[in-house]
Amino acid sequence: MKLLLRLLFRIFELSFRAGRKILMLLAKYRFRSCGRGVIFNPFDVFSYKTISIGNNVFIGEGAIFQATESSIVVGNKVMFGPRVMIMGGDHNAREIGRYMYDVKEKMPGNDLPVIVEDDVWIGCGAIILKGVTIGRGSIIGAGSLVNKSIPRYSIAAGNPARVLKARFDAEQIVEHERILGIN
Repeated sequence: MKLLLRLLFRIFELSFRAGRKILMLLAKYRFRSCGRGVIFNPFDVFSYKTISIGNNVFIGEGAIFQATESSIVVGNKVMFGPRVMIMGGDHNAREIGRYMYDVKEKMPGNDLPVIVEDDVWIGCGAIILKGVTIGRGSIIGAGSLVNKSIPRYSIAAGNPARVLKARFDAEQIVEHERILGIN
């Protein structure tokens, strides 16, 4: 009996994985643009039409990428840990005499793009808010709240996230980019 249950479970698991892979391939066409080698869970939450993704991007399980009035742009060779959240918008909370729930009009600055440049690693559970650019080659620590842009080749963490140190010094950046053929 145990052997039969294991076999049935394995068949179900393989079928589920294959089905999820097919759904991922179909869902890629819902994004504004989506490059080659992108891996994500099609059951996660994405505002597809406002998201552009480069090549060779991995998005961990439990992602929420939302930008209804702005955009999210993800570069090439980017890694997102599980449960990363990107929020490209905000609510207008400045209307006197109206419940926030009822206010549909946006103010300038309520919705701003989020840009994640190439070669970025964003740790598990990080939250990235509107108007942020995460510079090329940066690392964002797990659980960080990123509410300000992060310079290239920085390691940032915390709530709110702050730059802890540079990933490379200036000479190493030049050598790194020379080897990779960047600029």
